[in-house]
Amino acid sequence: MDLQQKIMDCFIGKVVRKDLAFLVKGGLPVPTYVLEYLLGQYCASDDEEVISEGIEKVKQVIQNNYVHRAEAESVKGLIRENGKHRIIDKVTVVLNEKNDEYQATFANLGLTGVPIGTDYVRHNPKLLSGNGVWCIITLGYISGENIKVRWEIQTLKPIQISNIDLQEYIDQRKNFTTDEWIDFLMHTVGLNPEVMNRREKFITLARLLPHVENNFNFMELGPKGTGKSHVFQELSPYGVLVSGGDVTSARLFVKIQGNKEILGLVGYWDVVAWDEFEQQKGRNVDAVLIDTMQNYLANKSFNRGKGTHEASASMSFVGNTKHTVPYMLKNSHLFESIPTAFIKGAFLDRMHLYNPGWEIKILKKDSFSKGYGLITDYIAAVLHALRNDDRTALLKDYAKFDGSLSERDHLAIRKTFSGMMKLIYPDGNMTDEEAKELIDFAAEGRKRVKDQLYIIDSTFCAEPAKFQYLWLKTGETIKVETLENIEHKQTNTGETDEEDEVKQETKTPGSRPRIKPLVAKTISIRENQGGVTYKDLFGDYLRTAKEINVTDPFIRQPYQIDNLVDFIQMVKDVSTVQDTVKIHLSTQNDDDEKVAEVIDSFNDLADELLPMGIEFTFDFKADHDRFIQTDTGWTIALGRGLDIYEKFGRFSLSRCNQRNRRCKAFNVSINQTENR
Repeated sequence: MDLQQKIMDCFIGKVVRKDLAFLVKGGLPVPTYVLEYLLGQYCASDDEEVISEGIEKVKQVIQNNYVHRAEAESVKGLIRENGKHRIIDKVTVVLNEKNDEYQATFANLGLTGVPIGTDYVRHNPKLLSGNGVWCIITLGYISGENIKVRWEIQTLKPIQISNIDLQEYIDQRKNFTTDEWIDFLMHTVGLNPEVMNRREKFITLARLLPHVENNFNFMELGPKGTGKSHVFQELSPYGVLVSGGDVTSARLFVKIQGNKEILGLVGYWDVVAWDEFEQQKGRNVDAVLIDTMQNYLANKSFNRGKGTHEASASMSFVGNTKHTVPYMLKNSHLFESIPTAFIKGAFLDRMHLYNPGWEIKILKKDSFSKGYGLITDYIAAVLHALRNDDRTALLKDYAKFDGSLSERDHLAIRKTFSGMMKLIYPDGNMTDEEAKELIDFAAEGRKRVKDQLYIIDSTFCAEPAKFQYLWLKTGETIKVETLENIEHKQTNTGETDEEDEVKQETKTPGSRPRIKPLVAKTISIRENQGGVTYKDLFGDYLRTAKEINVTDPFIRQPYQIDNLVDFIQMVKDVSTVQDTVKIHLSTQNDDDEKVAEVIDSFNDLADELLPMGIEFTFDFKADHDRFIQTDTGWTIALGRGLDIYEKFGRFSLSRCNQRNRRCKAFNVSINQTENR
């Protein structure tokens, strides 16, 4: 039985095909969980006819009931003429003390001050949070004279499942292998598991930890377009996504009005996520906010007004990185893009997990699921229920961490372990190796925080932590290291020939340079000549270039694009530039049938290169000339462009190494066109 069929059998009536929401949504600013709530009512089937009919019904509901802001007046008129009408809108409630009543505001309809029954507020306290709740409302209109308020809320139902059978969900885990369950969760969050490896899946699922663990402090920084904020904005009605610039102490914790203390976002939501955290860089941040937040992140409580308040909301901080990981590790630290006011040891030490967002590929068409997964509202309710299941104590059955770790280190690892276990092994059944995998992931996420603290705050260096643990099953001591540190150390300890040469060149004035001075020259290559590489031909002239323009009209066939990739790899290998290198390709494409495919290939290449510190762009404006130009003033005229090699077979060693290839006859002329 394949995974999709197993999902349908085990969770009948609770699943939906994940691409359907995109078919319905269009340009509507409606969260996915709202659409899937409706799709779950009409499209919870694998019958294509039923799905088609269901989609049409959902579209009708959206068309007839969803309030577009531009059509608000028309909807008001409809309600007046009919006496009532069912709408879908975002509702926010405030207490009007003067009238001693709760009043609702409708985000899209534009109505304010509409009385709402106390029972609705008691059963749905998030209405008071200030951020609003998506609801299905029957709104009535009262005609006649001397009517103080004409609008009447006759029925109101928040769009979220009221209750679930958690044990039923847990019991179904036994019907799936671990790999199947992980893929099932990936489908559930709307992503295609087939395009990700296991580590990428773990990093993606880690975004759910604030939803499944109380008071979990989470941070993820990485490139744009990797889906960092999706799970906080679209996944759950129990989480709220806010802009970092709009957050105040009053909004987040307690608003003081006269003698009353009105609880803020942390009192109503499971997760408060700060989106685009990096955009607040350079802005002044209220010191009271930071102090209050530090206390809350550490103690689950905060002092505002006259008393001390407690809450269980997790805090998530997501944002984009400005530089590549190698650049940050060498020149600053991995927290460099967040607001300066938050780059404090006392604040960052509260983070339980730093998720390496840079390891996730930029999302493309094939990144999204077209299979079945749990209805978003259902999985959100499951995660909400699992927050009450604390599994932190179970780690001690498997591992004993080094005594040099602080209590915050221990707590962070335990909480991440507990959360990942609830996500992947909700029934508690896992092998020793599977438990070790969770422990390693949890420890790495915390070590990433601690490593950066040593750079940011020297006081942490006084008591360094050894991230290693005793594996109790075998007595083996296991050391934990972050992947980026392993890669960085490998890069810097095993120096390349180019690095050696540069060092020799810049040694003492009297020493003999190993790199010859760059001079204008012409190189002639004979037909069938071997042992020729791009690096040998012009690598030295690209070493310090920050901008490289390649003009070659014939980059269209797969093997020609392969040549381009080889060239870019060579640039990456020889470059001494610490920050981003810009490479622009100007080519032609006379084949209209192939142009879309070529563009897709170039876009895929650009997405792959960006995390590596290479910004690749392209156009189709090349003439017949073929050359390379650098911002350092060199022009490299290429007689044959990058297509200098004879054809070679699929299983030839020439595919792996340019030195094994035979060349076509060509000339290369290198001239300095500008002195810099």
